[in-house]
Amino acid sequence: MTALRTAVLIAAGVLVAGAQEGAPSPEEQHLRQALGEAGSSPIEFVRAIERHLDKYPNTKQRPELERALVKASIEIKDNRRILLYGERVLEREQTDLLILERVTRLLLNHEDRASNERALAYARKFEEGLRALEKQKPQGGRMDAQLRDDLDRGIGRALSFQARAAGNLGRTEEAQALARKAYETFPSAESAREVSKWLAAAGKTKEAVAAAAEAFAIPDPRATDAERAATRARLGELYKKEHASEAGLGDIILQAYDRTSAMVAERRLRLRQLDPNAQLTDPMEFTIHGVNGEKLALSSLRGKVVVLDFWATWCGPCRAQYPLYQQVEARFKGRDDLVFLGINTDEDQSLVKPFLKDMGWNKVVYFEGGLSGVLKVSSIPTTIIFNKRGELVSRLNGFVPERFVDMLTERIQEALAAK
Repeated sequence: MTALRTAVLIAAGVLVAGAQEGAPSPEEQHLRQALGEAGSSPIEFVRAIERHLDKYPNTKQRPELERALVKASIEIKDNRRILLYGERVLEREQTDLLILERVTRLLLNHEDRASNERALAYARKFEEGLRALEKQKPQGGRMDAQLRDDLDRGIGRALSFQARAAGNLGRTEEAQALARKAYETFPSAESAREVSKWLAAAGKTKEAVAAAAEAFAIPDPRATDAERAATRARLGELYKKEHASEAGLGDIILQAYDRTSAMVAERRLRLRQLDPNAQLTDPMEFTIHGVNGEKLALSSLRGKVVVLDFWATWCGPCRAQYPLYQQVEARFKGRDDLVFLGINTDEDQSLVKPFLKDMGWNKVVYFEGGLSGVLKVSSIPTTIIFNKRGELVSRLNGFVPERFVDMLTERIQEALAAK
């Protein structure tokens, strides 16, 4: 969900709450009209809410409307408004991680003491919020690799923010320690730059060069070309302080590349231990788990046509589609070069086995295990067909009841006939 969509829903919630209490007040009528005139333009949405707050400065809905303004300002990348309304929201409560992250980052661009003191406080709250999420047991009973990766990245960013704020406040030793902790939590170009910056500030130029080389060399898809260019320039400056020229700098960079590549590989291995599918991009390399705990390596199905039916227990159309799948399967009964798999997408996996029993479904079901993300399944039911070479050859988003059996049959026949 985009930030603007969230903002619209927040504002709509204000209107709904007012409507439930009786006839709309003049204030509610004004807000309804203002939002209607704004249409789908995020900039006009922001201006409409601001005009409404100017007209009704003492409105009880100010907290919700200012939260909507933050979300919309994030959408249009309006840093001034993100900071203005974000801090107003954070004055009331500090639980929204997105707002904490954006406001902290913007405050760190300021050099004054007050801004950095607030940034440090917000960065600590940002870390606390992520640590709280870390302690929650996900539905299904385990922390998957993507969640672990996202949490580590976020915590590393929170620690990097704290390092920068502490350093800007003149607490260089504290900044170094926090930056190192950030890099250990999630090695990234950003955290490595922070390490280098505060080592250099402490006069530890040789160590600062090594850290800057790691910031330049580390495989980090989120590092922009501009950031890499700035890191390269800074690396050259630091190195020439000790060596007068860049002779020998290439060796430092190669050593940093070897170190960071090993770190990234080690991290990838740890994530694969949490989830064998972590960071895989080929769906036919996935290993998925069945409702009874059995494992299936999709690579073992190469040489067969594979039909994946993405569904969920809460999905009404999936229930209507089930007997149609049975009709299709009956048409291909006895073929050993065709496999039908039900791929369940429920967040709470404990619901699935009882559901199958209650519904009396005779269906081979596995949990999606990250396949939905790799295959970009954004709605269900969705049917995806792979040919015998493991290539995706067909996708059906939703279904037309009167045509589904024939359509799926035709597409399977095409996949089976392909050389």
